[in-house]
Amino acid sequence: MVRAKRTGRRTGNPDTRSEILGAARRLFADEGFESVSMRRIAGEAGVDPSLIHHYFGSKDELFMAAIEIPFDPAPEVAAVLRDGEVADAGERLMHAFVTIWEGPHHEKLLAVVRTSLSKPAMSFVLKQLFEHRIVKAIEATLGDKVDRIPVRAPFIASQVFGLVVARYILKLEPLASLGPDQLAATIGPTIDRYLTMPVEHLES
Repeated sequence: MVRAKRTGRRTGNPDTRSEILGAARRLFADEGFESVSMRRIAGEAGVDPSLIHHYFGSKDELFMAAIEIPFDPAPEVAAVLRDGEVADAGERLMHAFVTIWEGPHHEKLLAVVRTSLSKPAMSFVLKQLFEHRIVKAIEATLGDKVDRIPVRAPFIASQVFGLVVARYILKLEPLASLGPDQLAATIGPTIDRYLTMPVEHLES
């Protein structure tokens, strides 16, 4: 998408933070996290790049603020994967996801998912969150034990986001009433299979 370039660079003012967030949302949705630089976002917002660092610190922090998710799930995902073997990583991973979804940010997370189902831009940004933060966390912790994690990751996502829709949005029973331990024990082995099966079985 071709955009008219803004002229000049503004210094900080009460609207600067929202201008940066708006520019970041547009660019992340149009082009993806990896393709967009901090300088590019600053140019789109018409501000000096130093102001992005002032308001947000890093590109990762700007990304999390731009998609309006109040916390970063990657550290928790990495922590549970480090604590144990690959053979039962799926159960730990599913337990962590359920704990996150049923924690203090439950309503905000549901709002993001509901919006992503109807607005393509938000669904793309949610995809970026999964690919950039969660998949990177899985690679960082299991990359020396599990090959081709980016190929395996979409199948893991099908279990996670499928659970979110069925349990929290559609409220399908008995899925909606199972406790975290039961869900982890039921769905975790499927994730384990995606992590350990020959990767060629997952490719077309």
